[in-house]
Amino acid sequence: MQTDRELIQKYNVPGPRYTSYPTAVQFQEIDNPANVVHTLKKRNSEPRNVSLYFHVPFCFSLCWYCGCTKIITKNTDRGDVYIDYLVKEMDLVKEQFHPQSKVIQLHMGGGTPTFLKPDQLRRLGSEIKKRFTYHPEIEFSVEIDPRTCSKEHVGALAEIGVNRASLGVQDTNEEVQKAIHRIQPFEQTEQVTRWLREAWINSINFDLIYGLPKQTLETFQQTLRDVQTLHPDRLAVYSYAHLPNLMPSQKLLNEDEFPSPDEKLSMLMLAINTLENDGYRYIGMDHFSKEGDELTKALEEGTLQRNFQGYSTHANTDMYALGMSGISMVDSIYYQNTKDLDAYYTELDDGSLPVVKQMMLREDDRIRRDWISRLMCKPNVHFTDFEQRWGVDPKEYFANEWNRLDELEEDELIIVLDNQIQITTRGRLFLRNIAMVFDAYLSPDKQTQRYSKTV
Repeated sequence: MQTDRELIQKYNVPGPRYTSYPTAVQFQEIDNPANVVHTLKKRNSEPRNVSLYFHVPFCFSLCWYCGCTKIITKNTDRGDVYIDYLVKEMDLVKEQFHPQSKVIQLHMGGGTPTFLKPDQLRRLGSEIKKRFTYHPEIEFSVEIDPRTCSKEHVGALAEIGVNRASLGVQDTNEEVQKAIHRIQPFEQTEQVTRWLREAWINSINFDLIYGLPKQTLETFQQTLRDVQTLHPDRLAVYSYAHLPNLMPSQKLLNEDEFPSPDEKLSMLMLAINTLENDGYRYIGMDHFSKEGDELTKALEEGTLQRNFQGYSTHANTDMYALGMSGISMVDSIYYQNTKDLDAYYTELDDGSLPVVKQMMLREDDRIRRDWISRLMCKPNVHFTDFEQRWGVDPKEYFANEWNRLDELEEDELIIVLDNQIQITTRGRLFLRNIAMVFDAYLSPDKQTQRYSKTV
């Protein structure tokens, strides 16, 4: 049997992250968002629980590793104008909702939502609540940059109902921070974490990255030790993806300072072993959560799902993304807002949704989406459940792909039984590779550097 290290070297190839299927690279340009509006109205003929995402694109400074859609500025007054236009977009989206629909999940991401001043956060929260009905069990999360978050920010977030927070940490070593142009003393992370808990925002996630310049196994081990002292409920430990042709800011990094592939692999193994020994469950796709956390429970109960924010505990909810570059997932349609801020403003001034790309899913897309989602989110994928929903036997429907499972089974990533596929503990490390088998848009000649590596 091959070791985990050998398997990672074997399977570490470019591939999608499957926050959606089909992936965003399949989206097509559109001239008129009228079809989107028609689809939304049809979808909302009955009340349903929905998820809202608000993209706040502004950051005070550029982190050189970052691949997010962002605008670098120190002018916080731009936040007022941006909220004005979010309000316009909210009004257009709300028109498509059934009056009895409720928001079960709300997330603010970026950029940096804490770029906004406390009063701006209060205003944004107020404008959202005026227009949408919150579910009594709403999960309201926000991404926080500890460098730009004051106690007043935390107070404002608590006032508008935030109950989950995700803090960008990346690495606690000063030399690594200098190399990526993100100076963040650990005391800042510690202080913001304390403020959040004092404000009863108790569900806290930290984002870390391994494979950054100047990182070593020893420095990354210290980063893990540092964050463990704060006992976050969840951790996302991402593999740094160096794609400078797609993300120009990454050209500012010194490639001579990157850890070797073997060192990077050692960091991943260290993170898995350290966190599992500390009581965290490896959910898959870089995510860890404490035993007893809702994410862990959702994995065990089979209610886990993935969307453009990663893993979610709320299954079968449409997600509406507002703000520039936001990607929405509504049943059989995906659509994306423009990434150009001026164009975003112009479309809303004209009374139109600022949609520039979409994808209407075919029946095959929907079947494969459900199958891939089950593989990514369930420890056991039962054939009978799938057949009852779609009226197809997965072994027959995916006959062309089925023989490719033999190698995955030989490597002990999955166990194929008569009525189910079991994802092994080892297999959770390779979920992207397992899903790639069933991706109709992915062939060997299409595995280009548009994707990050799978492990």
